[in-house]
Amino acid sequence: MSLQLQHVTKDFGGLRAVSDVTFEVPERSIFGLIGPNGAGKTTVFNLITGVYEPNAGTIRLGDVDLGRLRPAHVARAGVARTFQNIRLFGQLTVLENLLVACELQKRSHLLGALLRLPVHYADERSMTKRALELLDVFGLTHMAHTPSTSLPYGHQRRLEIARAMMIAPKVLLLDEPAAGMNSLEAAGLSDQIRWLRDTFRVTVLLVEHNMQVVMDVCEEIHVLDHGETIAQGSPDEVRDNAIVVAAYLGEEDVNSVPSSMLQPLPSIRGGQLR
Repeated sequence: MSLQLQHVTKDFGGLRAVSDVTFEVPERSIFGLIGPNGAGKTTVFNLITGVYEPNAGTIRLGDVDLGRLRPAHVARAGVARTFQNIRLFGQLTVLENLLVACELQKRSHLLGALLRLPVHYADERSMTKRALELLDVFGLTHMAHTPSTSLPYGHQRRLEIARAMMIAPKVLLLDEPAAGMNSLEAAGLSDQIRWLRDTFRVTVLLVEHNMQVVMDVCEEIHVLDHGETIAQGSPDEVRDNAIVVAAYLGEEDVNSVPSSMLQPLPSIRGGQLR
């Protein structure tokens, strides 16, 4: 099932952070959402995940309307995310960080835990088994009982993605996964993202400032600037788009860009590149 945004708008008081944004992320694709700082990318992520409610427009995952759901219900519908600034529970171990994500999938709730019912222990065994399997997949098994904040930066990134995968999402939102990585780590990120998509059969929506990663891994890219759509298309179409270049470099710097990069901008209708 695809993730669809139709004419989505979000206002904060007198500020319009997102204006009439429309795009569709095909099932099991790797889709990029890019733009300069302040373009509205994180706001779009927060709208999709239920942190904010749109003022107008619809957000749907298949037949499910996500636009009016709370974050927990969005996660239950199959949407998981990571964050630009890593948000691990520092006081918990690596394994415990994954188990925190299991609450939505447990059949036993507070009463079952208090009474120590068999279903409570069955849940614990099942969730621990899944967590250990994911730690093995992400190469973190030997660190299972290590405090999460003791991990090197790259391992913390992988742990955050593993935690997101605990809910078996249909759509995974990656918010700047290359942030803080050196060039060698960033170079390997594209392969890791493709591996995630293929291994877990998940749709990936990627926000990233590292254009090497974006152009290498994304199959289609949607570009925002000041909350508005300015382009959408393949990596080659976006890279050679004059308005995209101007948005990133500034109008005064466009003359310094090689002429081969300054191609006419196809017109945009309804948020789609024509």
